[in-house]
Amino acid sequence: MLRAVLIMCIAMSCIPAGDTFGKLLTSQGVAPIFVAFTRFAIASFVLLPFLPKGTFAALRHWQLWLRAALITGGITSILTALSTEPIANVFGAFFIGPVVSYALSAWLLGETASPLRTVLLLIGFVGVLMVVQPGFDMRPGLLFAVLAGCFYGAFLTASKWVVGLAPPLTLLFSQLALSAVFTAPFGLMAIPALTFQLSTFTVFSSLFSMAGNLLLIYAFTLADSTRLAPFVYFQIVAATVLGAVIFSELPDALSAAGIAVILLSGFATLFLRAPRSTRANIRG
Repeated sequence: MLRAVLIMCIAMSCIPAGDTFGKLLTSQGVAPIFVAFTRFAIASFVLLPFLPKGTFAALRHWQLWLRAALITGGITSILTALSTEPIANVFGAFFIGPVVSYALSAWLLGETASPLRTVLLLIGFVGVLMVVQPGFDMRPGLLFAVLAGCFYGAFLTASKWVVGLAPPLTLLFSQLALSAVFTAPFGLMAIPALTFQLSTFTVFSSLFSMAGNLLLIYAFTLADSTRLAPFVYFQIVAATVLGAVIFSELPDALSAAGIAVILLSGFATLFLRAPRSTRANIRG
């Protein structure tokens, strides 16, 4: 279990690291849609040699196209949010995703809604509101972060829905390759004048994100996913550290308190019993 937790925490550090390189790109004028397109495309090509037999045949399932469309919206929205907002605040707002996924899974998939888990998720939602601080003067970047979380929550529900259609590596490739197809027309129109630095940031943004997702899949093969799922919230810790070190960004007092509430409510689920699940929460 300890090994799985360690790998999970590394995975949850790699994903915000990929987003950090994405923020470095957008802060230098690179369009978020180009960052999204290259992230999907590069990772797809890297995975090609390792795909199991039948991967391309699995792409005939329309459910995989819908799932890819949801993660496309999520990644594009979070990169747009990161172009103007501190990374810690973006990840705090983004974690409305588990609430959306929980509600959709209960409604559409008939999953049992535990009263205690519902309370904990509602507490987490309060934490999200503390980060977002909704109002007429709410910044557009945080709106995109919330939108990203909504897309991601729907994506998580879709991931449970398509379980059994294909192996995990095929599902990962499908979301990357199909998302690259969706974003290609817009990403190719937004190609910047790539310097060595921008090219390096582009590659690292994709590779860190892909590495995080592959390590996530591996961690879920070592331990019960219901025990590891709360460690998804470690992304907020990593994002806060990266924001402070690289961008000298620290959340204000209310946002910091909101992030703490989200973390406490998330890790409190470690003490709940939950049905076994084999689906990792994969983000592109």
